[in-house]
Amino acid sequence: MQNGPVTPTLHTMTDVWEAYGKELEGVEDHIRKNLDSSVTLVNTVAAYILSSGGKRIRPLLLLLSARLCGDTSSDPQSLGSLVEFIHTATLLHDDVVDDADLRRGRQTARKVWSNQISILVGDYLYSHAMRQIVTFKNQAVNETLAEACSRMAEGEVLQLYHHGSIAMTEADYIRIVEHKTASLIATSCRIGAIIGRASEERQAALFRFGEYIGIAFQMADDTLDYTANGAQLGKTLGQDLREGKITIPLLHLLQQCPEPDRQMIKDRLETRTLSETDLQRIIALMQDYGSIAYAMDRARAYVAAATRSLALFDDSPAKRALVIVADYMVNRDR
Repeated sequence: MQNGPVTPTLHTMTDVWEAYGKELEGVEDHIRKNLDSSVTLVNTVAAYILSSGGKRIRPLLLLLSARLCGDTSSDPQSLGSLVEFIHTATLLHDDVVDDADLRRGRQTARKVWSNQISILVGDYLYSHAMRQIVTFKNQAVNETLAEACSRMAEGEVLQLYHHGSIAMTEADYIRIVEHKTASLIATSCRIGAIIGRASEERQAALFRFGEYIGIAFQMADDTLDYTANGAQLGKTLGQDLREGKITIPLLHLLQQCPEPDRQMIKDRLETRTLSETDLQRIIALMQDYGSIAYAMDRARAYVAAATRSLALFDDSPAKRALVIVADYMVNRDR
């Protein structure tokens, strides 16, 4: 029988946040306790981005996966905080690579301090997290997290390699997303299964679940770059295109639109210039050729695949919560 604070009446993401609220508060406590550098600026910069409004999805998935596999300890809270440190390190580094000025509606750390400070604090968070994780003395956790860190770095390199190239394919895009975004989400799920002493088959199923919802999350996020308002997005609308990033709605459009429009988009990618008129023209083309609908359909297909990967597990509050989280990845207005 599954122990834990949840009740069977989970229908929405709000229900999930409320049901696991106390345990997520434990994650926050561990985050605060682990910000213990003797260099005050390190703690200040790390706290700035850690408190910038992230949803703690990765710690939540680790917690839910552990509960699904029968773990009732507080280990998921501590491990979840360390996974969040690694995620935060990637955000600090990504903002430098992308020359980003805004994240979640606030100035990025690189704008408040500097690129050098952001990179070094990101390095500190990586190394500090790995040092703390080793104390759990669980080789399987160490290996799966080290693999995720390697894959995330590879994903960043792959994205830079394909930067601004209209020769990029959807398979290239998926590979980047699998490495850069989905790997840490999938690893969070596997770590929960590992500490829940699940079989290798169940660990693999939860890893697939996390990978699929990670891909769905990125596809939906990339689509929001062309459909959301600036306040909802926390950055400038069309920012991905301005930075030369080719994502799934733009990939679809490039395959469907006539050559003059394709050439216009190619020119904007090469010159990194995008007027408001250009952006509205591209968004209108996406609507005309079904690119927005295509991207969201692909995201929903990954959510459906993620849900099917949970078939090995009996019904439980944790399983229902995971299904709700999967849906939330593409319906974040609920």
